[in-house]
Amino acid sequence: MNKYLEATEYIDWKKPAVLTQAKILAEGSSAPEEIARKCFEFVRDEIKHSWDYKLSPVTYKTSDVLNHGTDYCYAKSHLLTALLRANNIPAGLCYQRLTITDTPPFCLHGLNAVYLEAFGWYRIDARGNKQGVSAEFCPPVEKLAFPVTMQGEADLPEIWAEPLPVVIRVLNRV
Repeated sequence: MNKYLEATEYIDWKKPAVLTQAKILAEGSSAPEEIARKCFEFVRDEIKHSWDYKLSPVTYKTSDVLNHGTDYCYAKSHLLTALLRANNIPAGLCYQRLTITDTPPFCLHGLNAVYLEAFGWYRIDARGNKQGVSAEFCPPVEKLAFPVTMQGEADLPEIWAEPLPVVIRVLNRV
């Protein structure tokens, strides 16, 4: 479980701004489920999805996402991981293979898994809600932003402690 609590180059939760935000979100709560919900709702509702709002820059480190208040699903999932880990809640990164317009080509979508003792690993998606997209925190039931519905789409089963190298390479180029 230790690797799901570590601060890393991309999940840089020991940066003062990230650590401070994590502690603010945990104020008044002692239950890990409540802290996880507050962290989830903060990233989902307060960090804008860059595509939806036509915003930039594109980043990948959690401290940069928090600083700019916007990014894509991948970087938002990095921030949620950091906020959870800063509160000593194990968290990792997950991915889905989805269509963009109900037909190929496929894209990779980033989301999270959080370890909650009462439920085990539980996937959450702080991408950001909008018309037709409604992700919620309601363990043990998963309410992700995008259900897998089309042939060729997939929920990838791994829980990664670090972002996939391909994700970092792409975000670094944008």
